Amino acid sequence: DRPGFDQIAQGMGGIMSVTGEPGRGPMRAGIPIADLSAGLFAAMGILTALLEREVSDKGQEVQTSLLQAQVFMLDFQGARYLNGGEVPGQAGNNHPTSIPTGVFKCKDGFINIAASGQAIWERFARVVGGEAWIAQAAYKTSKDRSKNRDALNAEIEKKMKAKTVGDWVETLNAAGVPCGPINDMKGVFTDPQVKHLKLAESIATKDARGTVGVIAQPFTLSRTPSRTVLAPPERGEHTDAILKEHGFSKSEITALRKQGVV
Repeated sequence: DRPGFDQIAQGMGGIMSVTGEPGRGPMRAGIPIADLSAGLFAAMGILTALLEREVSDKGQEVQTSLLQAQVFMLDFQGARYLNGGEVPGQAGNNHPTSIPTGVFKCKDGFINIAASGQAIWERFARVVGGEAWIAQAAYKTSKDRSKNRDALNAEIEKKMKAKTVGDWVETLNAAGVPCGPINDMKGVFTDPQVKHLKLAESIATKDARGTVGVIAQPFTLSRTPSRTVLAPPERGEHTDAILKEHGFSKSEITALRKQGVV
């Protein structure tokens, strides 16, 4: 009996309590993650029901909600509480349990590095010139690195500032260390891999714009590939058709338009 809004669900579902920098208060995600995930889970539920219908030959109601979706999205953060009683807090750009994983400043911007696991950590340390870290007691094990996270991050950033983001991405990838640039929207849609995946499409419109840019489907099918063929409808584009479908005559629709109702 309550209205559903994305940010309300983000707060009730716990994600705002683990998003943002420590001590800065709760922070919403930068996208409507509860709205989006609820839609995805609804689609998954429909597909599941369709598959089950092949067995039972019966239909059934499919239900989800913003709160259900948001709580499910808690993933390992929820598991930390359910299995250990731990109430996780905000960790900023640092990964809560995998160290070092986070954002580091380079000569010309910022880079994401995920040197998780002992083997990748050692590869990372060597390639950035931090071989001494591997044997150093404060950083020797994952538990040690977690305990001394801030000191380690400061040492890593000193190394990162010596080169550009592009230089480090090339160097670290060549060494088998997961990393990547932190793109703004322009960076996203000019990224070579995004272009390769054809994640942006240009669709013809009926108005003066001529075309509109849309984000393509996030999956591909080998036998029945899809493509976007229609632009999002203009405001009021289907008003007459919808009113006609609900029994309004042409003269009635004309009268509604004259009165400014539609």
